[in-house]
Amino acid sequence: MADRKPVESWLTDMDGVLIHEGVPIPGAEAFLKKLRESGRPFLVLTNNSIYTARDLHARLRRMGLDVPVDNIWTSALATAQFLNDQRPGGSAYVIGEAGLTTALHDIGYILTDHDPDFVILGETRTYSFEALTKAVRLINDGARFIATNPDNVGPSTEGDLPATGSVAALITAATRKKPYFVGKPNPLMMRAGLNAIGAHSETSAMIGDRMDTDVLAGLEAGMRTFLVLSGVTQPKDVDRYPFRPSQVVDSIADLVDLVL
Repeated sequence: MADRKPVESWLTDMDGVLIHEGVPIPGAEAFLKKLRESGRPFLVLTNNSIYTARDLHARLRRMGLDVPVDNIWTSALATAQFLNDQRPGGSAYVIGEAGLTTALHDIGYILTDHDPDFVILGETRTYSFEALTKAVRLINDGARFIATNPDNVGPSTEGDLPATGSVAALITAATRKKPYFVGKPNPLMMRAGLNAIGAHSETSAMIGDRMDTDVLAGLEAGMRTFLVLSGVTQPKDVDRYPFRPSQVVDSIADLVDLVL
């Protein structure tokens, strides 16, 4: 990778890279401070669509991490931008939380269960059988099926929870319709994020803790990729994939000096 241009813009996953179970990972504060002081464009990304960027800003600040609202990019925001580009002023039946419904309201979407253009599935801790049944019937009646991300499980202090990908599979089994997933590893989320900060893939890097989402999305978007071993993917897992990150490091602390 010696012939690549210096990294001028940074995208980083949040869980497993900057924080773990609500606690900052050593080096995260220093990395973010260096980014702010350098003036380099950057984004903190998450496939979780539950929270608004303002919510996440407040949650990170309580942990001692200062990430401006404009530097947070969620799968909910990416989904809203995608829909605004595809069908502006449309309507949707939404299963999700404030992060998703707020993003859709902000682009002028009407949220309805009467003949919507889309059924949009996001993250929630309270999936209801009634809401899923409604989604199935609307999709069978012609609504287009969108999901914020393909993650099958999400973390909690009690253990893994079913997430958007798992629930999407249930709806697909009932409708025989697969959703379009907007979040990672879809490079659409990465490219939209790069556009949001005026960055170019040739001079940008993606930091993540998962080979199957973060590294794959960064690779397909044409970015340099850094895998940190502070989250999901472990050293023994790397060679199981048919692709590799540009570099593997122990944690975000190893990347602080690369911010110029």
